[in-house]
Amino acid sequence: MFVIAHNIRSLYNVGSILRNAAAFGIEKLYFTGYTAVPPRKEIAKVALGAEELVAWEYGDIVDVIAALRGNGFRVFGLETGGDTVPIDTLRGENIVLVLGNEVDGIDSETRALLDGIVEIPMSKKRSLNVAVASGVAMYICTRSLAG
Repeated sequence: MFVIAHNIRSLYNVGSILRNAAAFGIEKLYFTGYTAVPPRKEIAKVALGAEELVAWEYGDIVDVIAALRGNGFRVFGLETGGDTVPIDTLRGENIVLVLGNEVDGIDSETRALLDGIVEIPMSKKRSLNVAVASGVAMYICTRSLAG
């Protein structure tokens, strides 16, 4: 499983996403848009060494998605509302998950590149911090791939 962190504005969220990726064995993490990359002290403070454990690279969102899709991957955005399906309905091994901006989510240009949008079912609050949501999503996806 691959994860793309696109236009993440908080360095602390970047660190948390790295830490989640290490915890759940994500194969590679791509940073795109204006998402900051290591080495940064703010990222390291939260990642706690995960930036050394997870394969990652910076790239252009269009190029990264095209390359992954060319290798047989399906690309899904993690969002709330609208035309979404529950994340736990994803099946198959070739999954890429796109995380979007903390305030605006995934921009329309990037949405047009996706195979679909998945959401984490919630009961009262309709949104989570992107780093928290990434951990929940990585857990769900990696567990469904393992079983």
